[in-house]
Amino acid sequence: MKRAILHFAVLRAALFFLATNSAHARADAQKAGIVRLDRVTASRAISNGIEIHAGTAIMQVTALRDNVLRVRVGPTGQLPEDASWAVLPASRTASMPVTPQSNSTSVGFKTAKLQVSIRKDPLEMTVTDLAGQVVTADLPGRPIEFHGSAFKVYRKSPADEHYFGLGDKPGPLDRRNEAFVDWNTDAFGWQESTDPIYKSVPYFMTYRNGLAAATFFDNTWRANFEFNKEYRDGYSFGSDAGPLDYYVLYGPDPKAVVEGWAWLAGTVPLPPLWSLGYQQSRYSYYPESEVRRIAGRLRSERIPADVIWLDIDYQLKNRPFTVDPERFPTFDQMIKDLRAEHFHTVVITDLHVADLPNAGYKPYDEGIKGDHFVKSPDGSNYVGVVWPGKSVFPDFTQKSSRDWWGTLYTDFVSKGIAGFWNDMNEPAIFQVASKTMPDDVQHRIEEPGFITRTTNHLEVHNIFGMENSRGTFEGLLKINPDSRPFVMTRASFAGGHRYSATWTGDNSSTWNHFRQTTPQLLNLGLSGFAMSGADVGGFAGSPQAELLTRWLEVAAFHPIDRDHTADGTNPQEPWENGTQEDVDLRRRYIEERYHLMPYLYTTAEEMSRTGLPIMRPLFLEFPTPTATGEPFDLANGNVFLFGPDLLVAQSPYPDEVDDYSVALPPVGWYDYWSGALVEGAAGRKAIDNSRIEQPEIHIHRSLDTLPVFARAGSIVPEQPLVESTDEKPQGPLTLRVYPPAQPGKDCGGSLYLDDGQSYAFRKGEFLRVAFTCHATAQGLTVTVDPHRGAFAPWWKLISIEIYGASRPAAGASAALDGARPSPVLPGFDSEHHRISAIVPDDGKGLELQIAY
Repeated sequence: MKRAILHFAVLRAALFFLATNSAHARADAQKAGIVRLDRVTASRAISNGIEIHAGTAIMQVTALRDNVLRVRVGPTGQLPEDASWAVLPASRTASMPVTPQSNSTSVGFKTAKLQVSIRKDPLEMTVTDLAGQVVTADLPGRPIEFHGSAFKVYRKSPADEHYFGLGDKPGPLDRRNEAFVDWNTDAFGWQESTDPIYKSVPYFMTYRNGLAAATFFDNTWRANFEFNKEYRDGYSFGSDAGPLDYYVLYGPDPKAVVEGWAWLAGTVPLPPLWSLGYQQSRYSYYPESEVRRIAGRLRSERIPADVIWLDIDYQLKNRPFTVDPERFPTFDQMIKDLRAEHFHTVVITDLHVADLPNAGYKPYDEGIKGDHFVKSPDGSNYVGVVWPGKSVFPDFTQKSSRDWWGTLYTDFVSKGIAGFWNDMNEPAIFQVASKTMPDDVQHRIEEPGFITRTTNHLEVHNIFGMENSRGTFEGLLKINPDSRPFVMTRASFAGGHRYSATWTGDNSSTWNHFRQTTPQLLNLGLSGFAMSGADVGGFAGSPQAELLTRWLEVAAFHPIDRDHTADGTNPQEPWENGTQEDVDLRRRYIEERYHLMPYLYTTAEEMSRTGLPIMRPLFLEFPTPTATGEPFDLANGNVFLFGPDLLVAQSPYPDEVDDYSVALPPVGWYDYWSGALVEGAAGRKAIDNSRIEQPEIHIHRSLDTLPVFARAGSIVPEQPLVESTDEKPQGPLTLRVYPPAQPGKDCGGSLYLDDGQSYAFRKGEFLRVAFTCHATAQGLTVTVDPHRGAFAPWWKLISIEIYGASRPAAGASAALDGARPSPVLPGFDSEHHRISAIVPDDGKGLELQIAY
């Protein structure tokens, strides 16, 4: 008994010693400005979540939807400001009732899809789905920790978890074993290891064995993300200052995560149809005669094109919103003449306003009068050197200043200029080591939903470009409310996709940068920036002929297809730098983009509703992992999906490897060019039914054929060739039918159409058509549903092409609007393995039966 009492006394003394030292340690840490959320000291259930205290710190976890959580933390007992530049107000303030759950060791709650459990001591939060699969979990031993204004959040990183997103940061598609900083930077000459570059998108998706989730860290200050560097089994994110405010989005599949991100931060607006056409640019086309020559050559070479871009040299002394009258003596007439030739003109309008007092320069004079420029600490207008020389900069975090900025486009819009390019908006500043504004530049935040205040550049830097493009987009809408704006930005932040398209910045004319384009565009799309592209052929330097040809081939399947190059480089238009074979190939792939325009525009409309990108990683459509547990993309290098049904299988090393293999998702695939069913591409599931044993196909590299495959079970709409999207296609709509590769499966597709430029679709002026096919013992039945919407189609006939055929049809019949079937004479093309039949389309629905 005495021994037991002695042991109890020793234990009590030890516990007292540990508690005393722990309390002393916490007190010492607080004196040093360190706050650790290491144990729960109090908690209370709230209607949509849980609120806990950890010493002086407060943490609130709430449910916005059944699959979207928000976590806010304040180190001194007060939650951060409830405001966001990125998240839509209606989503940020959404609330979902939850079921509280607590016991002696943990507190938390449950939604219809998620379980949140916060262990009390040590404080560790784990989020699981209702089946117990971990969505995210804190890293043991590394609680949230504040060091003054800086902080970091640590999480577990299982060895088989993968990470995607974070915008256009270079490097592999998978962010695992990488580290990044968010600080928008003018990064001319960037390479695969360069970080940071132009955009800050603090959003990333996690993927593990088919289970997908995401985190959005809503903080505009300089932020950091580190995957498996500090800890092999952990990753972290944090910032130098600002709010600790983040969101957790749960799938379980990747598409649901993307759609959840779209709900939270909005979608890309439906773009004007012309912006999906081929676009020709360089730094710079001048004088006016050169612009006219380029336009004429595009037409004489019969290269379909919709857009010509003008870089800074059209301006007078590089001053935004001016025109050089010597270089462009009839600028207004040139814009009209280009439009008459079915070209849309996009011009650059940088945000640096020339510092020109008493010179009659409208942007400066109006900006001074309205007090619209950012300030130095002494209250004077901040002046930095950029392209015009000394310049001042609009204070875009003031709504009034954005509204004023938008009015500057009135004159250009009246001239017929179709789109605008906001470049240099990191913001880039010359002649300073930081390449941007000083940290102490003053910005005024006057924005609905925010506390009105003045802050320094550290808080505003990463959103400066986004708010610049926002001012442009919203200004264009006010000038012409029924015309869809087209804005291109270089710098942006999460949510900036609501206002502008983007590109990967000043890349280089190298094979490495060509390879780098695919993971960058895929991660941009996953991050919300689904209308994106790269400078085709490379910006810095001049490409080899083969490189330019291959780049133009692949870019035909990118969301934005723009050939652009730097000042002083060789000509880079499709007819330059190569043999006639090169020119013919480049033309052929641009033509194919125009043939696919109905499919591309339908995919763009889906993007505007759901957030699903045009250019997709394979795991977005095929979330079940491979036999090794990896997503298909990591087994394939630079393979990607163009929309839901076309797979582009470019070589992982197109300058080196002549032969390579591609692991195709096992649904069955057709060679897009030959129409043949790819043998062995149906695959099979592994024994446990949770992973897939994928088939591999062998590809021999050739310059004239970029490997493209069509998904079995898809119907892809195409149109006759046009020279621009202005032109009405002449002839039938084509439906490329790829029958299912497995017995008992059906196939389908759809088409969306409207006027391509206005918002009349919101009033019912659109066309939707669904297509299906069903395999029978006799052959195939293809059904075209009745048209939906008030917009009239351009076609009267439909050419239905069924691929994978090895022999002619034994017979065919078509029935319109439920009438009795009538015989149809089908054709057979053995070279392209297709049976085809042309049938009338009166919009009331039809059915084609083909026996073969």
